[in-house]
Amino acid sequence: MAERVYKTLGKHGSGEFEDRRSVFIGDAAHVADETEARGFVASVKKKYSDARHHVWAYMMTEGNIARYSDDGEPQGTAGLPVLSVIKGSGAFDCAVVVTRYFGGILLGTGGLVHAYTEAAKLAVEDAGVVTYREYATFRFIVSYSDYQRLSAELSRAGAITDSSDFGAEVTVEAAVLGSAADEFCERVSEITSGRAKILRLGSRFDA
Repeated sequence: MAERVYKTLGKHGSGEFEDRRSVFIGDAAHVADETEARGFVASVKKKYSDARHHVWAYMMTEGNIARYSDDGEPQGTAGLPVLSVIKGSGAFDCAVVVTRYFGGILLGTGGLVHAYTEAAKLAVEDAGVVTYREYATFRFIVSYSDYQRLSAELSRAGAITDSSDFGAEVTVEAAVLGSAADEFCERVSEITSGRAKILRLGSRFDA
């Protein structure tokens, strides 16, 4: 099975770029959905309420949504460059707002594209792109004699143990890299001579 990965921003990031007295302030953050993305844009606008432009863009995994706004700047010079920075980072479920304080000198089309791009890049770099890998989640029920074998195999595979319950038997819930899940289960069956009970619970993305 091919490995699936998911990238998003690790934290709220910011950066500032200045060109001919115009100041461009970038803010970037992970957002869970479109409602949160719009809320983030609104919060940045409120923070810099005296600024002339608040250019924004966001990309969501759900529905493969990508939206942007030039917020009064010439079409194609602001929102689209910010969105291009997000796409270039590979991150999803994130929003970037670039606030401009006009310095009195027109920058021209090329100057605006460059300035908005640079401010967005600085914010995204400061936020940091985090890569999450897909894990398959399982419940393993084994005897005490097989528990040590299972534990060693989980460690060898770099699995994440979520919980262990020691009752009449040992119940372990753990997450294994999705790309190696089938092979791992075969290995557990092999080392326990088929005695292990294996229940697949689902999947999740984890850093």
